[in-house]
Amino acid sequence: MCRNIRQLFNFDPPATDDEVRNAALQFVRKISGSTKPSQRNAEAFDRAVDAIQASVRELIDSMETTQPPKNREEEAAKARARTLIRFA
Repeated sequence: MCRNIRQLFNFDPPATDDEVRNAALQFVRKISGSTKPSQRNAEAFDRAVDAIQASVRELIDSMETTQPPKNREEEAAKARARTLIRFA
């Protein structure tokens, strides 16, 4: 999976629509092999992003867990620490 797509479920505060859209856009870019589609393919590209965004939002909203929500700042700090170890 693309490294730029982040986990969106079980965070406090919940994932925003912008975060969901950005993940959908990144996924479609990866699948299509294009960061910016041609004018001819732009409509299909945008439809795919919209469809995936709607599916992801539905998935996140319908999922349940017994785990407490994760803190965004703590998770970001853990990710930075892993990056330092990885690229040190």
